[in-house]
Order: sequence, then structure tokens, then C-alpha cells
Amino acid sequence: MADMWSSSGVDGGPSSGLDVHLDWQPATGRSGLAAAIRAAIREGRWQPDAAVPSTRALAQDLGVARGTVTRVYADLAAEGYLRTAQGAPTRVATAGSLPQSAPRQAPRDPAPRWDLRPGRPDLTAFPRQAWLSATRRALLRTPASAFGYESELGAPELRDTLAGYLARARGVVADPARIVVCHGYSHAIAVLSRALFGLGVGEVAFENPSLGMYRSIAAAQGPRVVGVPVDEHGLDVSALDSPAVVVTAAHQYPTGVTLAPHRRAALTRSGAYVLEDDYDGEFRFDHQQVGALQALAPERVVYAGTASKTLAPALRLAWLVLPRSLVEPVRAAMADSGSRPAVLNQLALAELIDSGAYDRHVRRSRAEYRSRRTRLLAALPDSVRPEGISAGLHLLLVLPPGGPTETQALAACRRRAIGIEGLGSHWMDANRPGGLIVGYAAPAKHAFAGAAQTLIEALHEITS
Repeated sequence: MADMWSSSGVDGGPSSGLDVHLDWQPATGRSGLAAAIRAAIREGRWQPDAAVPSTRALAQDLGVARGTVTRVYADLAAEGYLRTAQGAPTRVATAGSLPQSAPRQAPRDPAPRWDLRPGRPDLTAFPRQAWLSATRRALLRTPASAFGYESELGAPELRDTLAGYLARARGVVADPARIVVCHGYSHAIAVLSRALFGLGVGEVAFENPSLGMYRSIAAAQGPRVVGVPVDEHGLDVSALDSPAVVVTAAHQYPTGVTLAPHRRAALTRSGAYVLEDDYDGEFRFDHQQVGALQALAPERVVYAGTASKTLAPALRLAWLVLPRSLVEPVRAAMADSGSRPAVLNQLALAELIDSGAYDRHVRRSRAEYRSRRTRLLAALPDSVRPEGISAGLHLLLVLPPGGPTETQALAACRRRAIGIEGLGSHWMDANRPGGLIVGYAAPAKHAFAGAAQTLIEALHEITS
């Protein structure tokens, strides 16, 4: 039987009152009481250096003689579990407590010396002061009711702001009532896949190649996942035979091509639900703007955006602009998921966009990433062919025919402590061409030159 006793004092002086929990049965007597206190200390319920109940208070609460508790305390002090001192409370001795947590272990995959992993912005460029100011304004302006249990669709303030921003910057047909704010893109694709599966959509197509993590997330919600080939014009719509498809139309990941106009039109007429992952649509460098596919068919295309590339992945902010028919199914899936982005982050992002600071940050980042891409291209060996449009945060490097292999290229990069990814893992079938996916946005500004130079050295080694 487990009981909880309350004690109002400690040996040697008054106390404000201590509640203690002991798994003790009266029939076990003094030895059982000692064992129960030892267990409380070993399990960390009685913390090191914490005051324990006085012998008088504990005896009264347990209904035993004070002398019994006194002898138990004396025995435990001799064993090193308790520490006593004249005129002072009896306390838990460090020697008798559980060991402290082990030192934090180094990560299995420590951060590389030269970080050129794709899908990562320059985190040192995060607009800290602007974000701090936006957060402060949000706290001052927001009523207390906003910090309760929010709507499954997200903070109304951010949904209103996003509707205007997405229409202005990406050409999206956006209504705040059709926007849902998610806990990152992984969460977004999970809730959408779950909602579609609930509507009878048993298969979702992905571009081949594409990021395997998102294919796995979608498959975990129930639908079967299949691949559709990608060529120099983007997704081969003629090969699509699924009721739903996920595309990166503006800047295909990882090949970097843009979905051609005739295929954009064909895709919106296909009858399939389309999830348009506009993961880096703000970063087009050649002045040839390509608007969102969603504007061509707002009732068939789900637009997905995120702050992960423009600001930072740790904010865990993404959004879906939904066809009217999917608003309620996705809202229900959001409720079932139990996951919500922090409301303060939502309000701060709304303030950041409304103030113009978000646009200014995006323009600065766009100029910096354009410069990095240009510098990297100029330094590449002639034998290595870059692919993809001038956009985004990554570059695909195709290795020369006849060698080296992707495995050899990755090994050369690892020897130089370069973090980078290979194309091979993104294919949904075997025996496909390899290559290197270079994330030129990831290094801090001061580290980019060193990272690029080290990569060039590795490429010269394997291609000379």
C-alpha cells in the first residue's frame, strides 16, 4: 500500500511544511520504513540536500513512536543516506542519492567542419533583432485570450497576414478561412495525407527523385506511395496515374528544374489532388519569376509554404492553403494529431511580415545566396556539370561519365570534413545516376569561402 504523509516540521527548527511520499506498509515496521526512505532517495524522489520531515512530524503522520523514526534516521545517517547536524534540519546526503545524469554524449553525427548540407539556410543570418521586436509587439498587442487553446487552423492573425503575403509574393489565391498553420512541413504533409486517406485516397505519387523522408511520412498515414519520373521539364504528368501527387513545381528537389508551362497546365487538368511544396519559392535569382501552381486550380491544388528556409527550421512554422473541400478534413486531422505550432511564434511571424521586416530579410538573403551560387559555379572543375535553374539553396552537381562514382565523391568530401549529400538516396529505384547535392546556403557568411574552396579541392582530386 502506498500512502502520502504530510509533515509540518524538521529536526532542529520550524518548517513551512513538507509533503513526502513513502511506499511503506505499517506491518513492515522499522526495517520497512528504512527501506522505503532508501528507495525514495535512490529513485530521486527525495533530492540531494533536501530537508526531510522532523522525527516528531513524521512519527505523528505515520502513527508510530517518535523513537522508531529517530532510530531509522540514525541508521540511514550512518549508511550515508541522511546528514544530521545539531540545531539544523536533517537533510538528504548526496552520497545516498541516485547518481546525477551522465554527461551529455556527443551526437552520433557531429556537425561537419564545412557544412554544405542541402535544405539549410544560413542560421547566423536569422534576424534576431527584428524577431525580438516583432515578439515584443505581439505580446503588447495580443489579448490574453489568444494564449488559450487555439483553433486547429492556427492563429487568426497569422492566417490573415499570410493570405495577403502569399497573394502578393507568390500569386496564391488565399483566403484566411482556407489556411491552416502547421508544426513544420513534416506535420503538414502528415495531416494532409491522413485527411486524404480518410476521403478514400489510397495512393499518393511523389516525384522520382524526391526526399525520402516525406515519402515515409505520407506512407505512415495510410496511402500507398508511388514514384513518377522527373526530366528536364519537371514531373512527367503523362505518367501520373494516382489520385494525389506531391510536386516541387517552382524548383524541383533535388534536380533543380522548374515544371514547364505545358505540364503545369496538364497537371491542373489531371483531376488529381496536388500538393505544391513551395519550399524555397522566394529564392529565384534569374529575375524570371514563376508564380504558384495553385493559382491555376485553387480547388485542386494545396499550396504548402514554410518559414524553415527563409528564417529557421527551429521555428516549426509551415502553412497549407486548402481547397474548400479539404478544409474540414484537414481541420479534423489537425485535431487528431494534437500538434500545434507555438502561438507566440505565429503572432511574431505575423508582426514580422506586417512590419516589412520579413521582406527585407528575404531580399538580403536572396542577394547573398545568389552571390554564393555564382561564386561556386565559377570555381567548379569543367568536368563537373551543374544542373537546375538559378534558384533555391542547393545545387546538383552531376559527375562525369565513367567516374568517379558518387560513393567516391562522398568519401573524398568526408575526408575533408565536408557535410554534403548524394543524389543516389533520393531515387525510388536502383541503378540511377549519382551526383552531389550542395547546400551553399548552410555555411555562415564568413565560412562560405572556406567551405567552397574545400569542396573544389575534393572535386579536383576525384576528377583529375
